[in-house]
Amino acid sequence: MLFMLVVKASPTSEAGTLPSLELMDAMSKYNKDLIEAGVRVMAKGLYPSSHALRFSYTEPGEKPVATEGPFANPKETISGFILIDVESREAAIEWAMRMPDPIGHGEGEVELHQVFEGPGEE
Repeated sequence: MLFMLVVKASPTSEAGTLPSLELMDAMSKYNKDLIEAGVRVMAKGLYPSSHALRFSYTEPGEKPVATEGPFANPKETISGFILIDVESREAAIEWAMRMPDPIGHGEGEVELHQVFEGPGEE
């Protein structure tokens, strides 16, 4: 089962502030643990929303409207993701609970989403 751990943005990540060395070490260890367990598919950090575009589909059948970042509310954007392939939802939750605060400063927030893989899935 594929799951994505979505790291929500914060004022710190939107400012482009790099994590502390301590946090980078903790995240490196977490990623190493994911790899050694054979569950990590991909993990990437994203540039702040000042480098992003948002496409809004306001009229059916019309081209979307593009808006350049930065976007006003950091909590509406993401700063990174980890894609994992695990045996169960419970295993995905366990991995999510092991992740260090991905932003630091008590600002981290992670959402866990199951990836829809095709017809016949619940």
